[in-house]
Amino acid sequence: MNIEFYKYQGTGNDFVMIDNRDNFFPKTNVQVIEKLCDRRFGIGADGLILLEKDAEYDFKMVYYNADGNQSSMCGNGGRCLVAFAKKLNIIENSTTFIATDGVHFATIDVNGIVALQMKNVDAIKTTPDYVFLDTGSPHHVQLSNNLKNCDIKKEGAAIRYSDLYGSKGSNVNFVTQESDVLFSVRTYERGVEDETLSCGTGATAVAIAMHATGRTQSDSVFLNVEGGKLKVRFDVSNGIYTNVFLEGPATFVYSGSVIV
Repeated sequence: MNIEFYKYQGTGNDFVMIDNRDNFFPKTNVQVIEKLCDRRFGIGADGLILLEKDAEYDFKMVYYNADGNQSSMCGNGGRCLVAFAKKLNIIENSTTFIATDGVHFATIDVNGIVALQMKNVDAIKTTPDYVFLDTGSPHHVQLSNNLKNCDIKKEGAAIRYSDLYGSKGSNVNFVTQESDVLFSVRTYERGVEDETLSCGTGATAVAIAMHATGRTQSDSVFLNVEGGKLKVRFDVSNGIYTNVFLEGPATFVYSGSVIV
């Protein structure tokens, strides 16, 4: 089978995008998806995303981790899919689409900056050592005194596979506060099983966690990730975070075809 694909990245978080509106892609073939995401034997990506038709919304997002398994929501992937939908002339400057965690609204400007509305967050577990919350995917957030030299893969895996999160595991974010509104973040992503240059749901989780623990009073938080800069803004009332938006660039890299 010859498959046409598009490669996108959002602050270094990269994805294989496939227009699957004709439902030709072998969605249950884990080995094919894993091979396409392999950086040595395939195209190479943190994940693969299918754009599909939906009866109620502009399109449907189906996301797979690099290990070939369908996964929970991916924020940067969602932003890149919005840019992909615009390239395919499915949308213009705004859209409403459906993903595994529900409906998402998004806008894209002339500079390719995508603002993606994330799910509301009303359950935040706060402990002296870490914060846990779900922003479409589960996230463990903890402060780091030596972020630059932190072994993210080793320390992240230890938490991801610990008894704390059981068989499903969690993404793990290490954070350093730079100012009242700026935080630096490095993330270990389950499914990739390594550090990624950026994680959209992770950046969202960090922003909300830092606000919930009083480390920032701002409803607009800026994040330095390894692949660039992101912004998260939200409304909050009685500990419930609504109108949560993840903002940042979504960039087309190249397109091609591959035989599987």
